[in-house]
Amino acid sequence: MSSSVSGLVPVHIGQPEPGSERDRTLRQWQEHGRDRPAPMRVPADVDWPSHGLQPRWLGAESSDCPAALSPGYSHNRGAAEMKRLLAGARQRGEIALVLAVIGQVNEDRTHNSLWSGDASVNVGDLFTSVGGQRLPAGTRPQIAPDLSGADRDLAIRLLTRPEGSPWWSLHLRGVHLERGDGSGSEDHPAEGALDPILVDALGDPVVAAWTSPAGSQRWYVIPDGTSWDNVLGWLVHRALPEYVPGALRRARSPYFVDPDLQSVGEQTARQTLDNLEAQYADEKRQLERTLREAKEKAEPVRYGLLYGSGSELVNAVAQVLADAGMHTVDLDEQLGGTKSADLLVSAEGVSARLVEVKGVSGPAQEHLVGHLQRHLETWPQLQPDEPVSDGVLIVNHQHKLHPSERTAEVYSRPEFVASLESLPVKVISTVELFNWWRAEDWTAIRTAVLGDAATSWRPAAPTSPEQSPSAPRRRWWTGGRRG
Repeated sequence: MSSSVSGLVPVHIGQPEPGSERDRTLRQWQEHGRDRPAPMRVPADVDWPSHGLQPRWLGAESSDCPAALSPGYSHNRGAAEMKRLLAGARQRGEIALVLAVIGQVNEDRTHNSLWSGDASVNVGDLFTSVGGQRLPAGTRPQIAPDLSGADRDLAIRLLTRPEGSPWWSLHLRGVHLERGDGSGSEDHPAEGALDPILVDALGDPVVAAWTSPAGSQRWYVIPDGTSWDNVLGWLVHRALPEYVPGALRRARSPYFVDPDLQSVGEQTARQTLDNLEAQYADEKRQLERTLREAKEKAEPVRYGLLYGSGSELVNAVAQVLADAGMHTVDLDEQLGGTKSADLLVSAEGVSARLVEVKGVSGPAQEHLVGHLQRHLETWPQLQPDEPVSDGVLIVNHQHKLHPSERTAEVYSRPEFVASLESLPVKVISTVELFNWWRAEDWTAIRTAVLGDAATSWRPAAPTSPEQSPSAPRRRWWTGGRRG
């Protein structure tokens, strides 16, 4: 196999052809502990012709291959093929491209905790490698600054990896060797440069390109668990055209585009398309960041209102009232202890209210209203200079149930509900409060807490655009049980 199939670019793959006799023999040796186990980096189900590529597995000619995929599949195997590949690239005056995979998605992390998650890839020669430390779950990489061309395209593609996919923090390292006869040691510093493509929150690379000192080799280190279809598409459409265009020309690849032979219209359209893809990637990244920030802000309120109790619930209610433009005071903190209600809520030109917040796992007890009434009665002795007119009882009732399974109203006994009309107390469920908050119906929240006087009042600096007082109140859940 010394020449490529017409139209297909040959690529060296550092493992035996899946299902071949060599593959079966190697696996048998590994099962009996005769060889170092190694993962199958390149899967057997890749549709190579659809990518315009011809696979050259271990044992096949590699000197005419412009690129290598996951070389060094197993100990002492693949070295000869890589030497021929590099020699062929030097002879042609081309850059040798290499895609190397680091880490193992399914590694056993329960043993040897000191080195858990550590991985490495040899690059260039025996004395230089890229080390990797597995990062915590939930790592969200970002595109490294000042990327362009094929490297930026690779970064964009790898950002589409499934959520939860592992990443490894990369660093370049050399080798320190101790002589076997005890006569001394040798230090071999790392050679070449490691350029970030994707970085973690600390700015450390998680995808990078290593370039040899002479610039004749370019190794891309990517994390295990990356889609090979995605990477091979990048190799053919972006990497080879930018770094080794002669390889596509020699193979007469249908993907080869010679800029010197393109019309002005073709070049303009291509550049416009590249700019559009880059703009889309930037906007998508910004929107994802905005969504993430909005979710991080909303989650404490959502969970606190719908499932919380105690201080967690009180804090969520206070945040909602503040979002609606009201001023809230934590009375437990101001007065010390539980001498009164949970919150004092006020607004300019509107009488202040006492707000009591309760969370109960079952139906709400009627005596909660009596507790708030007593707080209203004792308030003048606590704060005579701060008059209050009414009280608001906000209850997260049946909070062990999903909101759609709860009764729509906090209280349902007709006689008790009727008695509330004569009391200076209003009862609101946290589900109803949450529905107003998620819809940003600030007017509904202010009216529910401060009364009709709030319909003509507007905060000086609203946290978001206000809705009309006559706008219908949107609901999040329907079909709640009554009674």
